[in-house]
Amino acid sequence: MRTWAWALLATLTGCTVGPDYRRPATELPHAWKTEAPWRAAAPADGVRRGAWWMVFHDPQLDALEAAALAGSPSLAIAGERLAQAQALVTQTASAQMPQVGLGATASRTRLSGTRPRFIYSFVLPSAVQNDFVVAPSVAYETDLFGRIRREVEAANASAQQAQADLETARLVLTADVAAAYFSLRELDSETATVRRGVALQRHALAIVRDQHDLGSASAIDVANQVAALESATTEIEALQVQRDRTEHEIAALLGKAAPTFAIAPDPHLRPVPSIPAGIPSDLLQRRPDIASAERAMAAANAQIGVAKAAFYPDIRLGLTGGTESRMVSQLLQAPSIIWSFGVSAAQVLYDGGYRSAGVAMAQAGYRSANDAYRKTVLAAMQEVEDGLTTAADLDRAAAEAAAASGGARSARDLARDRYAVGVDDRLGVIRAQEALVADERRQVQIHGQCLGNAVLLIKALGGSWGPTGRALASGTATPDRPPPSSR
Repeated sequence: MRTWAWALLATLTGCTVGPDYRRPATELPHAWKTEAPWRAAAPADGVRRGAWWMVFHDPQLDALEAAALAGSPSLAIAGERLAQAQALVTQTASAQMPQVGLGATASRTRLSGTRPRFIYSFVLPSAVQNDFVVAPSVAYETDLFGRIRREVEAANASAQQAQADLETARLVLTADVAAAYFSLRELDSETATVRRGVALQRHALAIVRDQHDLGSASAIDVANQVAALESATTEIEALQVQRDRTEHEIAALLGKAAPTFAIAPDPHLRPVPSIPAGIPSDLLQRRPDIASAERAMAAANAQIGVAKAAFYPDIRLGLTGGTESRMVSQLLQAPSIIWSFGVSAAQVLYDGGYRSAGVAMAQAGYRSANDAYRKTVLAAMQEVEDGLTTAADLDRAAAEAAAASGGARSARDLARDRYAVGVDDRLGVIRAQEALVADERRQVQIHGQCLGNAVLLIKALGGSWGPTGRALASGTATPDRPPPSSR
């Protein structure tokens, strides 16, 4: 009896075939190429990423992000895929529990009097009899070699991957909304700057026409000024086309119909916040797509164990009990009790290489997942380094554009002073103002690129890791210095 008990215990506990998963070591550089002004951060993978866009301090952006999180179809799809993966975990884990059933039959049968007999000298009478059976049953797969445990391991890893994919979808969505929004605001500011230039072109045209009437300007001068005015007007229309497309893009991201969605123009430029980049190894904790690739690797590793378990016997325990009687009133009596207990084992002896191919396929799947993980990490490193170097380049470009605008502003003021004392005419002042408008437009474009790159860098870093983006907001933001009016 003791030997049988130990054998049953060994059957129920079993072992788990296949390799145990170990997270691969990833070689990362110790620092980014661009050091200043980036500082080290302290992310935590266990804390849910917060509303990182709040570092821009724009209430309208906050409202758009909230609307996108509530109405985006792509985010809803990722959420439903997570629900499917979690349900699959429950379904797979149920195989570890005994399957309990209940069967009941009731029949009334008439037996033939001429039915075959085992004893030919004995005459069988025709008879009518009842048969009532109530039989609960219990079936249990022992999982001696860990096939089910590996399947549960794979399902759990896939569910965690789906969770990371949901976080990736949320990060991508919010970053796309912010990038499109700042592009829209850059177009608004650029359009306002070009409109000031158009007004100056019209004024210049009036002056040139007056000079032509007085004989001091030629018809070519008038034609050139008309062409300059029409070119500037065309630029406004082109900017409006870009704005309409960007507005429609935001509507789609929010899950709204483009014909019913509109954002009022606002030429005010937002400040560019300072983004803490941290050290390269932080990416492995922050980026949900890296977490997704790592979980895919864990699921693929578990599938190797599932494939190897197919080489071992499938052992099942079964227990059936209940009562059977020809009369319902006798079902609960002791003589009516029935039961059976059994152990079954099945082993495939030859399958033409089917199971070996399954193991080879699972191992190739793991290697593929490993390569995908490495590719994801390298792509993340590239995106962050691109963002850092681009930010440094744009900072220099912004400083140069501000210096150019300052020089153009000084030239405009000097032209005004010369006009006031009668040295130059009004057209010279207008030309100086036009040059200032052109420099201000370049300044607006560079500032818009800085905002867009800030969004892409936050996205590359995996978003913020505080409840409201405090970690990102702790940096020193660039003062909001919109280009001054050239009027």
